[in-house]
Amino acid sequence: MTVVRHGQINGVISQFLTRFRRTSAAPVFTADFGSTSQWVAGRSWAYPNGGPVNPGDNKLDHLVTDPSYSRSGVFRATRRPDGNWNTGLLTTEGSSEGFMVRANDTLEARVKLPQAVGAWPAIWTWRDGGQEVDVFEYHPDNPDLLELSNHVRQGGSRYYRDPAVAPGAWIDLKIKFGSDSVIWYVNGNRVFADQRGVGRRWRAYLIVNLSICAGRYHPPPAPGVSEISYEVTGLRVYRP
Repeated sequence: MTVVRHGQINGVISQFLTRFRRTSAAPVFTADFGSTSQWVAGRSWAYPNGGPVNPGDNKLDHLVTDPSYSRSGVFRATRRPDGNWNTGLLTTEGSSEGFMVRANDTLEARVKLPQAVGAWPAIWTWRDGGQEVDVFEYHPDNPDLLELSNHVRQGGSRYYRDPAVAPGAWIDLKIKFGSDSVIWYVNGNRVFADQRGVGRRWRAYLIVNLSICAGRYHPPPAPGVSEISYEVTGLRVYRP
């Protein structure tokens, strides 16, 4: 017969309570895309001169401040007469709250992927010309593939394939910006740990946007397509 001592019981209870507190903690950031104090629309220093265009990155984007392109959580793009596309982008950079994710924060979001070829949705981070971690990028011409990348420390990238990833599908995303390893989860499954991390002092602003491919790496939208969109809900950040 195994004897369980009083101290062991207390230890088990303590471990359980620690895990419970960690998973039930309140978020330090809950995205309200309609909030002008949380998010700035149509401008980002990840684009040359803050935008509105970025052709050097193979994008047809022309960033717009029109709230119908981003503030509902549905990120839209519409074709322009000049061949570019009006596109929706929100960033916490430059907002009055100025929220930044930090090393060892965890971000969660639910995303409805776009369907039209040429769409390039992403949730990512940026600060001072770098500090980029891609929570996800997606291109419908590779219908079952998510691009997961840590550009802070090279070598931390993966192309992740899953039948649940598909044009028009809803997917749950989770990422821990670990100081020693960035860890990605898709639909509750741990899919990649890069063993690179972001370093203990890392911090960066959030960006949520829909870009349009110009054709160098992925095909642009078909001529008959005039509008593209994808949706983001439930974006929250937790801090240990």
